[in-house]
Amino acid sequence: MKPIEVAVIGAGNRGRDSYGEIIRRSPHDMRIVAVAEPNERRRRRLAAEHEIPEARCYAGWETMLEEPRFCDAVLICTGDRQHYDPALAAIDRGYHVLLEKPMSTEPAECLAISDAAERAGVVLVVAHVLRYAPLFGELKALLDRKAVGDLISIQHNENVGFYHFAHSYVRGNWRRNDESSPIVLAKSCHDMDILYWFAGSRCRAVSSFGRLMHFRPENAPPGSTDRCLDGCPHLHTCPYSAARIYLERDYEWPVTAVTDRPDLQSRTEALRTGPYGRCVYRSDNDVVDNQVASLHFENGVSVAFVLSGFTHDISRTMKLMGSHGEIRAHMERNEITLHRFCDGSVRTIHPGRTPGSHGGGDGGLLRSFVQAVRNPDAQHVVTSARDSAEGHLIAFAAEEARKTGQVVSMEDYLARLS
Repeated sequence: MKPIEVAVIGAGNRGRDSYGEIIRRSPHDMRIVAVAEPNERRRRRLAAEHEIPEARCYAGWETMLEEPRFCDAVLICTGDRQHYDPALAAIDRGYHVLLEKPMSTEPAECLAISDAAERAGVVLVVAHVLRYAPLFGELKALLDRKAVGDLISIQHNENVGFYHFAHSYVRGNWRRNDESSPIVLAKSCHDMDILYWFAGSRCRAVSSFGRLMHFRPENAPPGSTDRCLDGCPHLHTCPYSAARIYLERDYEWPVTAVTDRPDLQSRTEALRTGPYGRCVYRSDNDVVDNQVASLHFENGVSVAFVLSGFTHDISRTMKLMGSHGEIRAHMERNEITLHRFCDGSVRTIHPGRTPGSHGGGDGGLLRSFVQAVRNPDAQHVVTSARDSAEGHLIAFAAEEARKTGQVVSMEDYLARLS
């Protein structure tokens, strides 16, 4: 079958390193025929890897989407605050769209994107990759067949990982609310979507607490410097040292985010001059480094959600408690343990892996998107644009609850968006 042809907007970590690499390995499913990317080096690199002609290489998405439709779909992989406009423009041109999360950093815009896709009759898939990971698919199947009876409550931990948090949310692109979005949206809209999916019901109320506790100037160790490489005496003992995170690792993420050149000299220069070399206690970050949320769903299911930047592993761990048993899951170990009350049995499941990161969710997402574009009338995706918007709204409500200290009614919150 002929591969679907796609244009990529944004040739960074998601557009090139994640999706681009999976597409390169699966040429019979999808082919990249155009790229829009303001960074010339990144644009040319993606073009060379996928043999994109010069005429289909654009410095900006506006120029690309001014032209008549020339391919099947668009993958929008720009920064958090650059999703809304290209998404609406692509939908208006009649393209099917794979949209990186979050849909938008504004709740009303999330609903507007969903409405626009429904009116246009195009496929719009938000990259809620966890729904496509085998582990989470298996968990949903267990719940649907009532392997532990009726679902009563969920404990869900978002273990960000200490160096991941320092990289992305203290030094990196998601360190400030005004430049990206709150961490409960930027990082955890995945999780809110999964919790909404597992609960099988709309959310009724949200409460939340959290703050920026550790990565603050007053917690800097004595004698530390503004930049790690400026003679800081804690260079080799601080767990967040830029030298430890970026110079002592192979050229893989997160090192690839620091510089396009893998050699040690280029890395060192990037740390001396760029944001990733700053002391984590003297950055301009303001996103919280820990947050908890309580969710109550209309069908009675309750959820306790915990996000922490202070974990060894980068993982998600869950406990799903039912009337007849409980399920424990560990994403990075790809392991599910099923305990049944009636006979005391314990069963361990290791779902199959698929290509891509996020537990194979990246590869599963792209395969489902290909099937949906080939046959838009069939149900090939496991989340609709409307469902994605619902999950986003839970994240927005959680941030409002954190900032106000009040329980947020989802009915009242939606009414204010109308």
